[in-house]
Amino acid sequence: MLTNDFQELELSRLGFGTMRLPLLPGQTDPAAIDEQQVDKMVDYALAHGVNFFDTAHPYHAGLSERVVGRSLARYPRESWYLADKYPGHQIASTYDPAAIFEEQLTKCGVEYFDFYLLHNVYENSIQVYMDPQWGIVDYFVEQKRLGRIKHLGFSCHGGLNTLSTFLDYCGNKMEFCQLQLNYLDWTLQQGKEKYDLLTGRGVPVWVMEPIRGGRLAALSEEQMKVLRRFRPEDSAAAWALRFLQGLPNVKMILSGMSSLEQMEQNVKTFSTDSPLTPEERDALLSLAESMKDSIPCTACRYCCDGCPMGLDIPTMISACNEARFALSSNIRMRFDALPEDKRPAACIDCGKCARTCPQGIDVPSVLKELVQAIEKIPDWAQVCKDREREARRNRM
Repeated sequence: MLTNDFQELELSRLGFGTMRLPLLPGQTDPAAIDEQQVDKMVDYALAHGVNFFDTAHPYHAGLSERVVGRSLARYPRESWYLADKYPGHQIASTYDPAAIFEEQLTKCGVEYFDFYLLHNVYENSIQVYMDPQWGIVDYFVEQKRLGRIKHLGFSCHGGLNTLSTFLDYCGNKMEFCQLQLNYLDWTLQQGKEKYDLLTGRGVPVWVMEPIRGGRLAALSEEQMKVLRRFRPEDSAAAWALRFLQGLPNVKMILSGMSSLEQMEQNVKTFSTDSPLTPEERDALLSLAESMKDSIPCTACRYCCDGCPMGLDIPTMISACNEARFALSSNIRMRFDALPEDKRPAACIDCGKCARTCPQGIDVPSVLKELVQAIEKIPDWAQVCKDREREARRNRM
């Protein structure tokens, strides 16, 4: 197993993300976790050098923490590292970091977390994390001082400006940042710019969604022909992981594995250090561009200058490009955080943006398309209510 040094620790480069654990046969309820299969996956992981396990408060209707904690408890505490997260990204009327933290320690059956993250800093939740009435950052910094957290960081689905703002706010309090990073989001979600920002600030990168929820493991035969010219033996998933192996500031790659077979395949990929060559990398990034149905916005912002509503049109076009590839809660969350008069639906169809666009983009039509896409995504506030109801049920 390939490893990376992080401060005084030797971490496996591959981490077991537990957001998509195997379910019992015939079940679709996320609470119906197949614990026997989880145990087999944990056994295989530890036997082959995987020593990092990542869970979170809302995963599997609040049960991931319990199941992972029980499975790991079969092994000596010093043989594995456990990461958990504070759900400040959930929409709620109040936030009580102490209560949640104590509950998580109990659910996981541990006295401390090796790694702890502020979950999903994005355009709305950043206000929660920075609000002095909740004292979230200060509380977890204190838990670190007390030894109940060994290393403190955060995950981020927000834009580049949000990431920069939060880094400025936290100073040197955050030891690492977890990003959605893969060869598609390298450009689709400004992954390169976010990676460069963190690297420039000296903040190590943890990766989530390296295979984009499985989408990058299911390439077409034509797409695979392009890649087999270079590496005929590597799978589509291996290509995605090899891309990340070539980024020196990536210290941890978390894969949400749902079967022992996926675990075995990923462990095999991380048994050798074989990052992509420049030619292979160029071919993969070119393939990524062909996978998008992208609107050719260059973010020149000429469209913004004359917009009577003051809309951030390049950001909206970028979100539309992302929605064309796959709908995601993160898209809706981003715009739900804005005042109504700054959302895509606020466009009055005056056409000034289209007339000034050097690329000839019909901007009002794009914004209408984005509004329709957002309407198909579940309301985040309702998702949070449903999660909390499930979590309460599973506490009983």
